[in-house]
Amino acid sequence: MSKIPESELILNPDGSVYHLNLKPKDISDSIITVGDPGRVYRVSKYFDSLDFEMNKREFITHTGIYKGKKITVISTGMGTDNIEILMTELDALVNVDLKTREVKKRKKKLNIVRIGTSGSIQPDIRLGTHLVSEYAIGLDNLYAYYDFPQDETGRIVSRKLKYALGLPFDPYCTKCSEKLLEKVAFDLLKGNTLSAPGFYAPQGRKVRIDLKYPTLLEDLIYFHVDDFWLTNFEMEASAYYGFGKLMDHEVLCLNAIIANRIKKTFSKNYNKTVDNLIEIVLDRI
Repeated sequence: MSKIPESELILNPDGSVYHLNLKPKDISDSIITVGDPGRVYRVSKYFDSLDFEMNKREFITHTGIYKGKKITVISTGMGTDNIEILMTELDALVNVDLKTREVKKRKKKLNIVRIGTSGSIQPDIRLGTHLVSEYAIGLDNLYAYYDFPQDETGRIVSRKLKYALGLPFDPYCTKCSEKLLEKVAFDLLKGNTLSAPGFYAPQGRKVRIDLKYPTLLEDLIYFHVDDFWLTNFEMEASAYYGFGKLMDHEVLCLNAIIANRIKKTFSKNYNKTVDNLIEIVLDRI
């Protein structure tokens, strides 16, 4: 079995993975992720005990015990590029022997649930809704660099969306973990989430600079393939689901809907919506 070169999987002097600054013993098999580093503390405040903390760049990690179960919460920052780093290094922690630099024969499967905030692009999805991303559609080009297979639904949606929007690149579409969907989000609203490579123009927002796709939001609202409609915007879910599929981990993305792009409204009490979602995930993960 060939070793992974030092330049390809970089380790810190203490043997931890480079960006997360973590060792295998520092994480649980059940992991909650959040974008905002400040939100880590809003999850771990519910822990019965906080046994480990690590702060490195935007990646803040807390591991502790909640109702007798070991749980890790990690912040990621924003964007699919950060999720590539997170998922690659988490996978290395459990499926690579960091001392020999060899891939382990027996693979471990992680359960990863993202808690994020999101804006609805359908008028009937109310502020304060908890939405689970059944499918995620990537409007970035991350998976152009990976040998990434899509299922039939993913291929059809990606191809039709590309031509409907006139995009010069191929979007990609992939599905959540069925296991975690049934366990954690069985009673939440199901949706199909767009992951954009930015917050402004890639989500149809104009502040001062003209947009290349000025009708993007309107085009997305009405886009559908049979009963497959798009429901909301955020910036990470597609990368999570792609790596979950490629690495064989169970991954689920949950969204606290705090804005409605069609009605142009924003929640005045979105922290309560997020906290309620945190409690749901902690009790079910």
